[in-house]
Amino acid sequence: MKGRLDLDKEVKVAEEFWDFVGGKGAYTDLLDCFEKAGIELRPEIDQYFERYKK
Repeated sequence: MKGRLDLDKEVKVAEEFWDFVGGKGAYTDLLDCFEKAGIELRPEIDQYFERYKK
């Protein structure tokens, strides 16, 4: 991709992307939300994937 895109201005990933979209700290806030949802929904998630253990 080097030479085709300006990597500093046209490509943003992870923290750089989410902080650009949602403002400084948005990436950390997003990770916290996913962690809380994962903890709360863990029993349902485990139950769902139980069917694939066979």
